[in-house]
Amino acid sequence: MDKWSIGNITLTWLDGGVTHMDGGAMFGVVPKPLWEKKYPVNEKNQIELRTEPILLQGLGGKNILIESGIGSGKLSDKQRRNYGVTEESAIVKSLEKEGLTTKDIDIVIMTHMHFDHACGLTEWQNDKLVSVFENAVIYTSEIEWEELKKPNVRSKNTYWRENWEPIEQQVKTFKEEISPVEGIRMVHTGGHSNGHSVVEITVDGKEKIYHLGDLMPTHAHHNPLWVLAYDDYPMTSIFEKEKWIKPDTWYFFYHDSIYRAVKWDAKGEYLERVPRSPKM
Repeated sequence: MDKWSIGNITLTWLDGGVTHMDGGAMFGVVPKPLWEKKYPVNEKNQIELRTEPILLQGLGGKNILIESGIGSGKLSDKQRRNYGVTEESAIVKSLEKEGLTTKDIDIVIMTHMHFDHACGLTEWQNDKLVSVFENAVIYTSEIEWEELKKPNVRSKNTYWRENWEPIEQQVKTFKEEISPVEGIRMVHTGGHSNGHSVVEITVDGKEKIYHLGDLMPTHAHHNPLWVLAYDDYPMTSIFEKEKWIKPDTWYFFYHDSIYRAVKWDAKGEYLERVPRSPKM
């Protein structure tokens, strides 16, 4: 598993599975000759998107998880085929390598609750769906939580009751922003979904690093105008990316198959990069 230590914190990417989604949908109106220069695509026009939860340690003595993975045993054969799922989650094994179990997770931060982020929150046990991280407080925005429970005609394809009913008593919501523990701030942005949020982490009490969720799912989405066809509110995504993407600042990713973290300069050129290991 990949680890990245910066200041007083350590990020560990767990084995949460992998999807392969249509490249055109992932880059919206951006022409393929442009985006394929920045991110590899296969013969089916799919790009590899990891779904790897990030274990954050070093703040308040808590074991904090950002996102939850694609889950295991939750998808039908048709869903696995449609979403290009070639690996499902192996979170238990990943945590064992860190000397932890799912019971040791104190906080789960969810930028949003689309299936590829939220399926790992629950699992089947003896024909019953139960919470995976039974002792954790799970944070997501109030807007996201309400739409998850009452999806509209568009969002019902990604907001599944299997991913919220078993965890309902563990969830804590917020309106504009919240600090689950000192050093972490979740801020509601909208854009990708109406309730989407970003995560700001303060390192050593001063430096800020960011997880922008699916506003910037990979390093190739650094351009504020490169937004997803999956975004419910693309203009909001653009405005929020303009606000949150800053030079000489670290950004890390849940979906990226190439880099764990990247820092750009004011012209969009790489200053520093943390590559993803070829094999987990």
